[in-house]
Amino acid sequence: MAALIVVLVVLAVLVLIGLAMAIRIVRQYENGVLFRFGRLVGTRAPGLRFIIPFVDVLHRISLRIVTMPIQSQGIITQDNVSVDVSAVAYFRVVDAVKSVIAIENVNSAIDQIAQTTLRKVVGQHTLDETLSETDRINLDIRQILDVTTTEWGVEVTLVELKDIQLPESMKRAMARQAEAEREKRSKIINAEGESLAAAALGDASDTMMAHPLALQLRNLQSLVEIGVDKNTTVVFPAPVMSTIGDLGAFLAREANAAAATAPPSPTPVPALDLTQSAHVPAPNGVTETR
Repeated sequence: MAALIVVLVVLAVLVLIGLAMAIRIVRQYENGVLFRFGRLVGTRAPGLRFIIPFVDVLHRISLRIVTMPIQSQGIITQDNVSVDVSAVAYFRVVDAVKSVIAIENVNSAIDQIAQTTLRKVVGQHTLDETLSETDRINLDIRQILDVTTTEWGVEVTLVELKDIQLPESMKRAMARQAEAEREKRSKIINAEGESLAAAALGDASDTMMAHPLALQLRNLQSLVEIGVDKNTTVVFPAPVMSTIGDLGAFLAREANAAAATAPPSPTPVPALDLTQSAHVPAPNGVTETR
């Protein structure tokens, strides 16, 4: 009786072990690939699944998007500049069977092909293109990876350049170039402003020549604007040449008017010769010579 109990216990333990080995749980984001005696049987959907122990092998493949950083690569650009470029790739398995049968290790394979593709694509561009046209480079890398990874049942959803490291000498050269570019733009903008200002002043001078009173009004307006600060003494220059001309014309008119209104000059009286002596009789009968 005791031996029977031992046998039953052993059988129960074996059954539990067999059930544990036969039960597989496929998660919602996974897909199961079943092999029986090394031959592909098919796929298994998410849920509770049973296999034959020691006969079936179930590979559970994740269908979620995987984020894979691509380590920094030393790359020489088309214009012979050495840069270190790192990137990040996003991919997901779309065919679980191909990802198991066609390739041994999907993650390692994509990591290696992404590194070589990154080096190849960036090496075909100049430094300026690498820095300014990252979107086009990302698209080129993704297209090249898609051609290769489609046979592995993998879809590359996105590739992005993450970091571009430049040599210190190149950074200084680019800083000087950027400073020169900003100075050039500043000079161009200043020249354009001077040109517009000169054109506006030319139009204003034409208007003032046609309307002389406009210049005086502008002078008065300038005085009003300057006179806002009451603590400032303003010496406002007048148009000297025109003022001198107006003063000369005024004096000429006054002289002509004075000459026209002056009375005629009287007849001249002969002058007395004081050198001759005059004998004037004195009251006492003495003649006095003057």
